[in-house]
Amino acid sequence: MAKIGDGISQSVASLTSAGLELSGRAIMTTDSVPKIETVEVKGTQTSGIAKGAGMLAPAMATMLSVVMTDAIIDAGSAQELLRIAVDRTFNRIDSDGCTSTNDTVLLMASGQSGVKLSESEFAAVLTKVCQSLSSQLIADAEGHSKLVSIQTINAASESDAVAIGRACARNNLLKCAIFGGDPNWGRILAAAGSAEAQYDPSNVDVTLNGIKVAIASAPGEDRTLVDFSAKEVSIIIDLHAGPHEATILTNDLTHDYVHENSAYAT
Repeated sequence: MAKIGDGISQSVASLTSAGLELSGRAIMTTDSVPKIETVEVKGTQTSGIAKGAGMLAPAMATMLSVVMTDAIIDAGSAQELLRIAVDRTFNRIDSDGCTSTNDTVLLMASGQSGVKLSESEFAAVLTKVCQSLSSQLIADAEGHSKLVSIQTINAASESDAVAIGRACARNNLLKCAIFGGDPNWGRILAAAGSAEAQYDPSNVDVTLNGIKVAIASAPGEDRTLVDFSAKEVSIIIDLHAGPHEATILTNDLTHDYVHENSAYAT
């Protein structure tokens, strides 16, 4: 404990206005850039840092994040609002379906600003910070060439929408098709069909980068119109089963990802 105490004292003495970026860089592993976000509202500041570039999946895997605020908030409210924010942000990125044991998101509140935001105001701030950090994580995922948004709409429940999106995000055949620029909507329907969700599999529409390639689970618009030249790929899956929706962020599966995770030993 003496060593820890000495380390804390030394850290306090070396605090600077550049500390947020320095902290963001200090926790990097295979990350290529630090992940940092700050939101200021009504005289309060909420900042966060995160690290993670591989093994990014729900349950947050080997992702570490610290969010700090100078707003006044009690511990009970902070815990509940953080849980909700994480569920809608960090837990909806899925780079490779792999998880680990040291996932952490911490929220620390000093109250130093003397300002107490309403619960809805702080929830919005916290979600904005977490959304930015989680998006930065998936944008720096190991070996990827595409950033893929999988939006499931008109689902019977939000959990169904999440399950469909997650099944697609973890489907290697689909991820390989995206890497190869193949608008294979059949792989999207097949991946969706592996999820536990309530919908009519014969009545699903799929829109890929703005082109409705499948209508009622059959060929739709000309699939050769799909443009894969941009880094971003948008998949919209319409289940026609209800009013709920959810979005999962993922990547493609590339040669570089395989190399990065096979060319070393631990």
